[in-house]
Amino acid sequence: MAKQIDIQAKKDWLIKVKQLRENTAVNYNETPKDKAERIAKAKSDYAFFVKEYLPTFATTETPDFHIKSAKKIKQNKRIAAWLKWGRGLAKSVVADVSVPLWLWINDDIKFLLLIGQNADKGEILLDDLRLQFEGNSKLIHDFGEQKNQGHWEQGFFVTKNGFIAKSLGMGEEPRGLRVGGIRPDYIVCDDWETKETLKNPQRQDEYAKWLLSGILPTIDGERMRVVLAQNQFAPRMIFTKIIEENKGWIVLEQKAFDPETLLPIWSAKYPPDYYTNLIEVMGILEALAEYNNDPHVEGKVFTDDMIQWCTLPRLDSFDAIVGTWDVAYAGTSTSDYNAVRVWGAKDGKKYLLDNFVKRSKIKDALIWIAEYQIALPKSVSVPFRFEAQFWNDEIYRIISEVEAYYKIVLNLVKSERSRMRKYDRMLEMHPQYQNGRVYYSDKLKNNNDTKEGLAQLKGLEPGYKTHDDAPDADKEAFDYLDRYVRYRAKPFKIHTRESRKY
Repeated sequence: MAKQIDIQAKKDWLIKVKQLRENTAVNYNETPKDKAERIAKAKSDYAFFVKEYLPTFATTETPDFHIKSAKKIKQNKRIAAWLKWGRGLAKSVVADVSVPLWLWINDDIKFLLLIGQNADKGEILLDDLRLQFEGNSKLIHDFGEQKNQGHWEQGFFVTKNGFIAKSLGMGEEPRGLRVGGIRPDYIVCDDWETKETLKNPQRQDEYAKWLLSGILPTIDGERMRVVLAQNQFAPRMIFTKIIEENKGWIVLEQKAFDPETLLPIWSAKYPPDYYTNLIEVMGILEALAEYNNDPHVEGKVFTDDMIQWCTLPRLDSFDAIVGTWDVAYAGTSTSDYNAVRVWGAKDGKKYLLDNFVKRSKIKDALIWIAEYQIALPKSVSVPFRFEAQFWNDEIYRIISEVEAYYKIVLNLVKSERSRMRKYDRMLEMHPQYQNGRVYYSDKLKNNNDTKEGLAQLKGLEPGYKTHDDAPDADKEAFDYLDRYVRYRAKPFKIHTRESRKY
């Protein structure tokens, strides 16, 4: 039975090779000059390279985000990047095939290691590249025959000019990963996450550690390119663990559609109503997770049904308005968030009016505060409170810069935070959410800062390890506004013995 499967697999492979040869025709009447010019242009122009040498993939114009990512990988010989593109944006083709081939024609890669979810998937992914070397007529015409008998297997091959490619499944033993004295110099980790790993954070952490301490040390040389290829369809994934806890990684993110207009970003490939129709079938939350790297956080303490959206009352009708700023210094991809939240109180309810929740420098948060303050009606004044411990020479200098630029005095107020344990303090907001006394402006529904704030709020649970900058700022605002909130209850009528009816 196994022998029959092998025979059929070889037949299927030869059919693929034959089809690719037919689809990559060569112009044998061209002059040597034409050929030399084409090769020179392909080496420097990624879009041209894809169009000329990979016509079976280049069914549409190469999008800008493909070109920018390919250039960044090529220009940086030591790069660690997460290719975080939405589903259907060809991240596997780019990471596993086109970019390695582009590096290969530039003599800028020696050993590709491709790691899939498991050994079988790794081999299947690597076969897309092996097929190009064996069946791409134009590639063979311009760069020579590369099939190397005796070193040409599924999961491992060596071209005639010495390029090595090998596949692994995640978790496999990596030690001794070299051919002669050559070690991997381009590692791609493709589509690792499974239903099982999503349910098992410990397993996710194990695979993250396996990559960082088991695979990456196999690299030894001037080149060290590492590419993670996966969309973020869940809040916590193997790759988020790697990125958030280690400096030096960059995230090359691309959403598939505009969250407001629903128009496709890759308009050459997808028609205008593609995602609109898709959302009608699968739902907006699922579509945002799969295609826009915007996974929905369910929440165990602060749940979805507690989040209410509304049209805001007039700003000058609120009993009180306050801005609170949870300060963060670093502004890196792994740092805390600068969270500025503006809340208003009216008729016993609290309303989120606007917010800034970003991994940013302090100055960016202050610029946001300044512009919000300037845009306020003259009849409305909003104090922005932040913890007194952050008031130092550096922050005072940045405040002065922003005030001088905008020619205003920022309405900043130093405040003292409660010494109660942070989680217990934030949990005090829960009854107000549960009793329907908290509202969010409906204008903030598609706002990324609001989504980040909600993700942090819904991530609060015993033993949580997520960021909490936005809900921490919210609690400060709630405490301040509670001075002005007057809860309206029905009068309690006392029934005396005489007033009762029997």
